[in-house]
Amino acid sequence: MKKQYLKKALFSAVAFAASAGVQAATPNYGEALQKSIYFYEAQQAGKLPAWNRNEWRGDSVLQDGSDVGVDLSGGWFDAGDHVKFGFPMAASATLLAWGVLEYPEAYTQAGQMVHIKNNLRFVADYFVSAHTAPNELYGQVGSGSADHAWWGSPEVIHLTDRAASTRPSYKIDASCPGSDLAGETAAALAAISMVFKADDPAYAATLLSHARELYTFAHTYKGKYSDCITDAKSFYNSWSGYNDELVWSAIWLHKATGEAGYLNSAKVAYANLNTEQQSTVKSYKWTHAWDDKGYGSYVLMAKLTGDAQYEADAERWLDYWTTGYNAARVKYTAGGLAQLDTWGATRYAANTSFIALIYSDYLKSKNPANPRVSTYYNFAKGQLEYILGDNPMGIPYQIGMAANGPKNPHHRGAHGTWADSLQNPTDSRHLLVGALVGGPGTGDAYVDDRGDYIANEVATDYNSGFTGALARLYLDFGGNPIAESQFPAKEVRDLEYFVEAKSNATGPRHIEIAAKVYNRSAWPAANGDKLKFRYFVDLSAEMAKGYTAADVTVSTAYSQATSVSQLKVWGDPSKNIYYTEVDFTGVNIFPGGQSDHKKEVQFRLSLPTTGNSPDWVNEGDPSWDSYGAADKKAPKIALYSGNTLIWGAEPTPACGAGTSINCAPVADNVTVTTAADTPVAVILKGSDSDGTVASYQVAAPAHGVLSGTGANRTYTPNNGFFGVDSFTYTVTDNLGAVSAPATVSVSVSEPVVPSVAISSPANGTTVYTSGSFTLHYALANAASVRILVNGGQVASGVTGGTAQLVAPATVGNFLVEVIAQDSAGNDLSATSSVTLSAVTPPANTPPVASFTLTSAGLTATANASASSDADGDPLTYSWSFDGVTKTGVNANHTFATAGTYSVALTVSDGIDTDTLIQSVTVTPPVAGVQCDFVVSNEWNTGFVAVIRLTNNGSAAVNGWNVSWLFPEGVTRTSGWNATVTGNNPYSATGLSWNSVIQPGQTVEFGMQGSKPDGTAAPVPTVTGDVCI
Repeated sequence: MKKQYLKKALFSAVAFAASAGVQAATPNYGEALQKSIYFYEAQQAGKLPAWNRNEWRGDSVLQDGSDVGVDLSGGWFDAGDHVKFGFPMAASATLLAWGVLEYPEAYTQAGQMVHIKNNLRFVADYFVSAHTAPNELYGQVGSGSADHAWWGSPEVIHLTDRAASTRPSYKIDASCPGSDLAGETAAALAAISMVFKADDPAYAATLLSHARELYTFAHTYKGKYSDCITDAKSFYNSWSGYNDELVWSAIWLHKATGEAGYLNSAKVAYANLNTEQQSTVKSYKWTHAWDDKGYGSYVLMAKLTGDAQYEADAERWLDYWTTGYNAARVKYTAGGLAQLDTWGATRYAANTSFIALIYSDYLKSKNPANPRVSTYYNFAKGQLEYILGDNPMGIPYQIGMAANGPKNPHHRGAHGTWADSLQNPTDSRHLLVGALVGGPGTGDAYVDDRGDYIANEVATDYNSGFTGALARLYLDFGGNPIAESQFPAKEVRDLEYFVEAKSNATGPRHIEIAAKVYNRSAWPAANGDKLKFRYFVDLSAEMAKGYTAADVTVSTAYSQATSVSQLKVWGDPSKNIYYTEVDFTGVNIFPGGQSDHKKEVQFRLSLPTTGNSPDWVNEGDPSWDSYGAADKKAPKIALYSGNTLIWGAEPTPACGAGTSINCAPVADNVTVTTAADTPVAVILKGSDSDGTVASYQVAAPAHGVLSGTGANRTYTPNNGFFGVDSFTYTVTDNLGAVSAPATVSVSVSEPVVPSVAISSPANGTTVYTSGSFTLHYALANAASVRILVNGGQVASGVTGGTAQLVAPATVGNFLVEVIAQDSAGNDLSATSSVTLSAVTPPANTPPVASFTLTSAGLTATANASASSDADGDPLTYSWSFDGVTKTGVNANHTFATAGTYSVALTVSDGIDTDTLIQSVTVTPPVAGVQCDFVVSNEWNTGFVAVIRLTNNGSAAVNGWNVSWLFPEGVTRTSGWNATVTGNNPYSATGLSWNSVIQPGQTVEFGMQGSKPDGTAAPVPTVTGDVCI
């Protein structure tokens, strides 16, 4: 059903979200939406598509993935760096697609649907390329630390000799999985498939097929991706674990397919979502972001099911961000920003606003009188107004929305440096239009400082929820995007290529020049490996004294050039103008560092040393500019890229009018496209600056034939050929001069041939008799399929790439056929088939419980890893320590008093169970250990600590168990030298080599933790049966 919205809808104000001062004008949501989408075009890696509108970006990192033989050149750069972190990239893509699915009319009415689809297709193509096998996904390209140590543009990163250029590829697979990464990527592809399902069903089916496989990968092989792609730990560690992505991916697969099994999976996995510390209440004191998808899951599950449990979880979270929950609420600045964290506060506020708007609309559809409808709506509206300029600073935190907005984000490409320097130049050379900066971190203060990466960070995830929120508010408040013909605005370019020169030495018979060639390119940054310059001299004075050009020697004292020529005549020889050509062809001169962006040559022009008369004259030389001992720009020296003059001046035209020299004609490259087996007209383009084009000479193409004469030709592709063909041609002028060859490129599109291919199950797969199974297929250039089992039709007019089928009731092989159909239901030529085997379902084999049991003092520790299931079914573990229940493969329990107790383990494979009971004897420990918690290091949001156990008694301590409790907001994130269980409070027991503490001996185990920004690391009391 199409959603209906009222423009300028009126809602009562929410006092806590109102900004101080006079209410600002309504933001132009249409322009903000347009620019937010455009930001993603600045983040594109690989070969840029033709539709990319950013004038200062170019192709980059084309060799990404070459270390593993996979093309990983596409995707998005994460932030102001050039690492491609797959986890936040996928999270960003999912939120962007969600916005389109919720509010398609906003993108259509604002004229932005084509642009958001372009950008979503671009990133989805990368995910498909990175998903190289059902259980293999490349999740990162580039090393974070190495990349961040170099400050330059992506177009030239491959040229630097710094470690940033190495760009390793990292993956997850069945041997080292990442359920979070695979699950989020599955969610992204499923969501994007829904965006394209109506107008490109074949592409949508491809995305959905990959999403299914990634979902299965995530749910079959469990693990945190940052434990396998360890380089990501310092940048995008999976703090929340992977349970949220298991729910999130199941939700999106259900939305994309409509299959109930995915929704049931989401319901089961939902129970494992994170909770508040020491509570069974689902987390509500953070928000939806690149790491934790639980919050968005609350809202989607509520919308999908209407279940009160999910609504309660969603409203508890959104209440915490608005009116408060249990007397606690997210921190607000005086100006009205909901400031969850110092780093990227606007990003968190925008994400929460986006989902709050979705949930407000959901509540409104159920009961418009629900007070939360306006509360959540006004919260989001107030946050977006703050971000777009209604704040105490009076500036929008989206770049390009106002002249007083941010201009110097922490972004290498936008900075446009040439010197591997964050400070040089002072002002960014490009405006990163559309990007959302992190904004105020404490209070409402903000400084536009590139070096402050906390306040001025930009990233793909910053704009993701922000874009969707803009789309929703556009439906209510409108605002005109900038006209397509005027957007984006052309930038004013500064000097990119130039030469500096100085006089190294002068004499009566020579001049020595030190010249430096500079490449400060930024529109886009590029390698100057075809640069050369010409130094011109007028030998009229020397020739008047009897010298010739051959008497002048060109030599070098120092040269970084490929070659330095002897003098060559320029134009009409009677004019006595000559030049030496200093050629850097093949030398990488690029804006990547102090030495990388410039190269020097010291060259000398000298007369023979047979005399001492002062016969060399600089004055009058076209390139002489009274050079002194200091470098200065030398615009009289002509600088070229190849044969194209790009800076400086030539003394006279080299040919043409007034020179008596004929200029060669020019042939231009031509590009045409045609369909398979279809001729196309080709208009050759030749020109001659001082005459006329007399004829065209054409070479034969490789995959077609040419007909016609002169500039008008017809290209006909060979039968059955499609792809790219080309041929060259030259132009001859009226005086017989011939141009350099030009190329005609002909793109012949693939024939529109219907195709269908079964992607799963594979040939020979076994299924159970009378059991259901899912058939996945990819369909192109057809409307639907019909499906036959053993020759009998079981379905017709099937779309969507999947079908639920039932196996025959009898044992044996059976044939499944899929036949493509047109829109009228007629069979087409495309078919696909697979032979499957129906087998009798096996009887379940019960699991076998087995566990080891050890004791240390009053603590018993059990390990059930030896339990088994002959069918390979996953097991669950339930413990009873004399009536006290525990779960998990490992468990421990500290008894109150010494004695002999029973410990029972029950394992379940989901069908049958097995129980094993053992006895354990615990004894009073020797209480003589001093137990200290020592903080060894701390920073704004984290700390490192050790727990130190010193045996001050006279007898050895044989085994120990200690516990500690952190205050709210503090979490142990990793540790070493102990087995730790629990989640605040935590309990630790020793390992085999440190469980015994001799008298006078000290044992330590350590941990790293996280804490609220600005608070001191806690020092909790350590307790245990051995502690004194």
